[in-house]
Formats: sequence, C-alpha cells, structure tokens
Amino acid sequence: MYRFSRSIYRALAPHVIGDEQDDSLARNRQAVLEACEETIRRLMVDGRYFARPARTLFNDVRMYFSMQDQQRVWCVIERNLAIAQQCLQEMPELLDLEGQPRECRAHTRKGTPCQREPLPGRDYCPSHKHLEETFEAAEIEMSQFERQFDRDLVPA
Repeated sequence: MYRFSRSIYRALAPHVIGDEQDDSLARNRQAVLEACEETIRRLMVDGRYFARPARTLFNDVRMYFSMQDQQRVWCVIERNLAIAQQCLQEMPELLDLEGQPRECRAHTRKGTPCQREPLPGRDYCPSHKHLEETFEAAEIEMSQFERQFDRDLVPA
C-alpha cells in the first residue's frame, strides 16, 4: 500500500507551491507526503469507516497548490485512491495487508499471540471467537441500557 501514497506524492510534488517562510518547498512537500501516507494508512486500517478518502486527502493538501492546479490535484487523488480501494477489495481474505497469512488477534494465557488462522471475515479463530461475540453483546446491552436511561429521564 506504500506504493499508492508514493504514487500520489510523485504526481503532485512538482506542482507544490512555496510560501514566504520556506522557498525550498521542502516543508510543503513534506506536508503533502505525510497527508498522502496518513490517508492510505487510514484506508488500510479503517477502510470500512472512511467514507470519502479522496475528499479528505484533497482538503488536507489543496492549500499547497495554486488555483490552476486544483483540478489536476483532485484528478490524481481520486484516480489513485480508487485504484487503492479496488486493490484492497480484491485482496484475499486469508492474507493481511503485507501479504502474510492472517493471525488471530487474541493472546494465549502465556501472553503470546495466538498463531491460529481467524474465521473468514472475522478477527478471531474458532477458539477465541467468543471474544468477538462478547464485544457485540456488550454493545447491545449498552444500547438497551441507554434506551432505558432515556425513558427514565423523560417525564411522564
């Protein structure tokens, strides 16, 4: 996924403008690179809840480009992030983002990471699937508690 952030940066770096404090453009180019890497990292880690990554990245970097280059910047960002999202969707479920076999997120009683393969579409193996269900049950119980609390606050 590193290649996507670098691809965006390489396409945008020649168009970065300077500011009055830094004529060498180094600070602005560094800010653009960091924004690209942060967007790709968030897309990898939290892609399901990252609604508009292209718009987010464009808003983060648009101040480093002239008005004439804004359309080009948007097109580069949108095209590269669409390719990155497609690549993430096509990645096999049995491999993580580095191409390594996925492992269960739980730890053993000794404190070492569990070595088993997680269930398809899940983060835990069959031995530790109760951990995932516990979190879901806790969320349901909490929402029921909040509804009861709201009912108690409303005067009858």
